[in-house]
Amino acid sequence: MDTMKLNKIAAAILLAGVVAMTTGFVTRLIHPAAGGGHQGADHGDEKRVLGAYVQEAAAGHGEPAKPAGPEPVAALLASADIAAGEKAFKKCAACHSADKGGSNKVGPALFGVVGNDIATAAGFAYSDSLTALPGNWTYASLNAFLYKPKEFAKGTKMAFAGLRKTADRANIIAFLRAQDDSPEPLP
Repeated sequence: MDTMKLNKIAAAILLAGVVAMTTGFVTRLIHPAAGGGHQGADHGDEKRVLGAYVQEAAAGHGEPAKPAGPEPVAALLASADIAAGEKAFKKCAACHSADKGGSNKVGPALFGVVGNDIATAAGFAYSDSLTALPGNWTYASLNAFLYKPKEFAKGTKMAFAGLRKTADRANIIAFLRAQDDSPEPLP
C-alpha cells in the first residue's frame, strides 16, 4: 500500500471521529437531556433538587449513576461548623443580611430562611424564576441553590456563581439555620 492511500484512510478515520464528536456536542446543545440528565422531584434523597442534575448510568456499561449536581449535605449538617459558616457567609454579606430584623440589600434578608417559603422575604422584588418555584427552603434546596444558583432557578437575578465545596455549603446552611428563633430540625 502506498503512502497516499494510508494518508487517505487516516484522514477518513479522523474525519469520521470529528463528525461523530461534533454531532454529540450539537445534540447536547439542542436537547440537554440527551447528555444524561433528567428532572424529578426531591423526596429526601437529594438526587435532584429543582436545578441539579443526576446522570444516568452509561448505556450498556452498567456503571452506577453519578450525581452531576451538588453532593448532599444532610450527613454533614450535624457536624457542620457554624463559626466557619459565619466566616464563609461574609461572601454573601455584601448582598444579604442574616441578622434578625436585618433589611433587604441587593438580595433578600435571610434571617429564618431555612424552612421558610421560597421567595417570601417581605419587601424584596424576586425574579420570576424564584417566585415560580413551589415549596420552601429545605436543606436540599438550599444546598442546590448555593451550589449553582443559575441552574437551580434559571433566570435568577443572583449573580453569585455558587459554592463548589460541600463543606462550605453545609457550614453556611448550618449558620443560616442558627439564624432563626426556632431552627428547623436537622434531617
